[in-house]
Parts: sequence; structure tokens; C-alpha cells
Amino acid sequence: MQLEIRPDPTEVGRARRWARSRLAGSGITADEPLAETLILLVSELVTNAVVHTARPAVLRLCLPAPAAESGASATVRVEVADTSSRAPVPRCADGDATGGRGLALVDCLADRWGWSPEGVGKSIWCELDRCSASRQSAALAYGGGLSAYEGLAFEAV
Repeated sequence: MQLEIRPDPTEVGRARRWARSRLAGSGITADEPLAETLILLVSELVTNAVVHTARPAVLRLCLPAPAAESGASATVRVEVADTSSRAPVPRCADGDATGGRGLALVDCLADRWGWSPEGVGKSIWCELDRCSASRQSAALAYGGGLSAYEGLAFEAV
């Protein structure tokens, strides 16, 4: 499933709402650490595309079938494709900086991530394994939930 993203910062909130609405159908409940992490990763990758390319993008979400059908070890994939050929570059943000931590968060929270050329642009993706033990500790490290991040947009190049 996919969502067209306009080059407008308000699209980040729309992308989060869209992703949340897709979770229940896949058997991922809103209070699972996986759901909170997934929404944060959607936010980071969409913010990156909107802020740094100023071009339309496409958010793709690959969710597993409900757990009863597919088993609990399924992988979730988040992908954002844009028409900028500029490679993503993780940055080192100063302690007082209000941005520059997006890819560091993706690297910390996702089980895998990367990017690849796609057409005239690129696709940045990350994957979460449903049974990842690191998800519990990552949620605790970031305050136990996503609510503290609502409304924030982290910058990533």
C-alpha cells in the first residue's frame, strides 16, 4: 500500500495518521512497541523527504497479514521514494541542535535500513522484525512511547 506525499511539512502528520489506520488490519495493535516505532520511523523518513527534497514523494508500507495467518515473526517495511538523486547522509547533531538526528533514530530503531536508486531518484527504506527484542528497550530509551514525539519533525539528510 502506498500514499502520495506532497512537499509540504503538514504531510508528515497525514502520513502518520495514514500509517496508524493501516496497522489494525494487519493485527498490529496501537499499543504495541512495534506500532509506536513504526509511526516514528514513518515520521522520520517522510520528514526527510519533505524537508530535504522539496519534491513529491511516495510512502510505501508493507505490513504482514494478521499474526494468526502469518506467524508472529513477520517483517514490516517502510519505504519513502522521492525524485532527488541525492544520497541520504547521516549527520552529527550538536546537543542543542533541533534537527539532524533523523537517520540516527532510524539506525537505532530499525532492524535494518538502507537506500537505493529508484528511477531518477531514490528510495530510503527500513525494516522492523515483529518479534525484535530491541524494540522494547528502544521504546523505553525514548521515553516509553511515541507521544513525546508527536508534532516534532526531526531533520535528516
